[in-house]
Amino acid sequence: MDYTQRSILFRIRKVLKYVKLYGLRRTYNKVRSAYHMKRTFEKLPTITSHSEKSHVGIIGCGNFSYSTITYYLRKNYGQVIRGAMDINTDRAASLCLDSKAAYYTTEADRILEDEKIDLIYIASNHASHAEYAIKALQRNKSVHIEKPPVVSDDQLARLIDAMSSSSGKVGLGYNRPQSPLGRKLKAALDKESGPMMINWFIAAHELEDDHWYFAPEEGGRVLGNLCHWIDYTLSLVPVGQQFPVKVTPATSNKYKSDFVVSYEFADGSLAVLTMSSKGHTFEGVSERLSVHRGNVLISMMDFDKLVIKELHQSKVISPLHRDHGHEGAITRSYMGAKEGTGYSVKQLWNSANLMLRTKEAVETGNVVIANEFSD
Repeated sequence: MDYTQRSILFRIRKVLKYVKLYGLRRTYNKVRSAYHMKRTFEKLPTITSHSEKSHVGIIGCGNFSYSTITYYLRKNYGQVIRGAMDINTDRAASLCLDSKAAYYTTEADRILEDEKIDLIYIASNHASHAEYAIKALQRNKSVHIEKPPVVSDDQLARLIDAMSSSSGKVGLGYNRPQSPLGRKLKAALDKESGPMMINWFIAAHELEDDHWYFAPEEGGRVLGNLCHWIDYTLSLVPVGQQFPVKVTPATSNKYKSDFVVSYEFADGSLAVLTMSSKGHTFEGVSERLSVHRGNVLISMMDFDKLVIKELHQSKVISPLHRDHGHEGAITRSYMGAKEGTGYSVKQLWNSANLMLRTKEAVETGNVVIANEFSD
């Protein structure tokens, strides 16, 4: 939905709501991002100055890069962006100007071959994520890969090979495990023992049938959206007790974006992910989670309210502003590249493989078994 084309009253209400949810500074940047997406130049700008300390490349200069990646990089580390690439020259130029980068380009190779760039944030179309990441890793550069990291088993195998032979580190754009409430939720569950019952309800954006997400090579809604909740759900189950995972789908032949997927983990934990895409919610994607383990019963709504009940005790945590963990994911990748840490081959493979097996289950309507990574 293009909010810039809605009535002035609608836009005012939207801004006021976002100020309440995200704060003034983040809302201002989100508004700027909406206009960045439509910005055009009669004459492309000439870049005359930039920070000599800049060392980060951006591949894909769309809304997420502008509103989130560059915002949190600038907030935490200053003017670190050196090069901005997008197939749309205007968007590359716009992000470059506002980030005070050294240059913009429509050629990814310029970013990949720039010796002064040691970390690349990849937020292009989904099918290209792994391809750019592989090329960067082959040059021993670190990468932050926005979701999904891969769209096929072939890409996953080649990405793992590139990780295994590169000194570059890999960070992923799965932000929910990095959110303050997400970490508190997991800490509360880790104090208990035994299997869990996990239930997600996700009201996502409605997409037209001809949206680029549905192009055969791009992976659809499972890889484009549901992967966030697949990854976070997997992270809640103790390592070593996750696999094999039985994946059971319930889908509708009529609607591409509505489905239910259930998971049975090796430790007996059960999870159900329900995704519904019917129209647009005013506040964006809405998500509700319920988890039960041992004596702890937890509910969370939209990452702005967490309720933890343990026997007779009840704790409600509601921060001033909503935080889905984007800042944590982006800074984790930045510091991981600097400190030589990142996702392991096993971590990435297990998460990505479960995502691909979920896609297979949803598309075929069959039960699928996802196994753990083996050397």
